[in-house]
Amino acid sequence: QVQTVESGGGSVQTGGSLRLSCTASGYTLSRACVGWFRQGPQKEREVVARISPNGDTTDYGDSVKGRFTISRDNGKNTVYLQMNSLKVEDTAMYYCAAVLCGSWTPLFSYWGPGTQVTVSS
Repeated sequence: QVQTVESGGGSVQTGGSLRLSCTASGYTLSRACVGWFRQGPQKEREVVARISPNGDTTDYGDSVKGRFTISRDNGKNTVYLQMNSLKVEDTAMYYCAAVLCGSWTPLFSYWGPGTQVTVSS
């Protein structure tokens, strides 16, 4: 069974930074396009960022462009999400998933436990 594991969340003040990490078991993440998603309180899940297998192509949701950066270290089978200039509205549970390249469609139906990001003013 494919399982992603997200880590690095926490509580920060407005303007702060966090770096999230995504690893996987049961799947070689380095072969996949990977996306970050988030779901805030009483909100639908929304796209955050995605990256191609070799890292040369990235894409971002409009709400995080210019503030978040997705990257990967295939040697460590890990995808990162650097989040800067955090806003209260970035508060959410963050998830990663292998996605169909060129889309935001997850390859698998399972979601990891997520990592909570809380931004306070």
